[in-house]
Amino acid sequence: MPTLTKYLFLAGALLILAGLVWWLFGDKLKWIGKLPGDIRIENNNGGFYFPIVTCILISVVLTLLMWLIRKFM
Repeated sequence: MPTLTKYLFLAGALLILAGLVWWLFGDKLKWIGKLPGDIRIENNNGGFYFPIVTCILISVVLTLLMWLIRKFM
């Protein structure tokens, strides 16, 4: 059980860190979610938006980060 507690604490700390970065540098990160390839369909009744390229980019960055952490620890 202590391992689960450690991982939950780490996940919370990472979420707080991500929120802080977004709050401090949000005006410089406006390109996130607006990359070429993100799907956006709009009409008079509403719209649909799916940032697929942004999701892929974030996934690749997090995968590389986790790989580096595992390699050096």
